[in-house]
Formats: sequence, structure tokens, C-alpha cells
Amino acid sequence: MSMRASVSLKRLMINAMTAWLALASVALTPASGHQPSHGTRPNGVPLLFGMTPDEVSQALGVPLNYVRGRPGDELLLATSNVKGSALSSRSDGLYLQFRKGRLEGWKGDWGTINP
Repeated sequence: MSMRASVSLKRLMINAMTAWLALASVALTPASGHQPSHGTRPNGVPLLFGMTPDEVSQALGVPLNYVRGRPGDELLLATSNVKGSALSSRSDGLYLQFRKGRLEGWKGDWGTINP
């Protein structure tokens, strides 16, 4: 192996190890002990399992629209209002599944574009 190839290989190994250590330090950094204020969630998502439809509507800041289901076991849709800008002509929906009047799950529909 030539001297030039050996130096290139060493430099490549050092760069790879540096990148790996940087990623590992970010992944292993503990979350801060700061407690969120009332009305915010630690992960930035305003939803928690077990919320009522009224709590979900208030947390998202939009009304919920009925899609299907019996009272208490419903699928509701929250649609954000981002119209008014030429760059934000999307109307993405968030489907919310309720069981026994409590939030059980949600799924976003980021492909919906309504004129």
C-alpha cells in the first residue's frame, strides 16, 4: 500500500469516527429537566391519548368535523386553515379516532390539497 493511500485511509477513518461520535453524543444527551408550562406538551405535539374531543379541539385551535362512527366511538377530522397565501394553499387534515369519548389515536393526511 502506498504512503498516499495510507494517509487517505487514515483521514477517512478519522472523519468517520468523528461523525459517529458527534451523532452518538446528540443521541445520548439527556433531555433537560425543564417542566413545560400549562397548555404545552414536552414533545411539541399538543395531543395526548385520553383527551376528550373538546380538549383536542382546544389544543389544536380548530373545530373538529364528524367523519363517521357512533357517538363516543367516532372518527373526527381537524383541518388547519392555512389559506390566504399563494405558498400555503394546502389544507392538511388530521384524523382523530375516539373510543368511549377519549382520544385513542390520530393520523395525518398531508396529501390533501383543496382549492
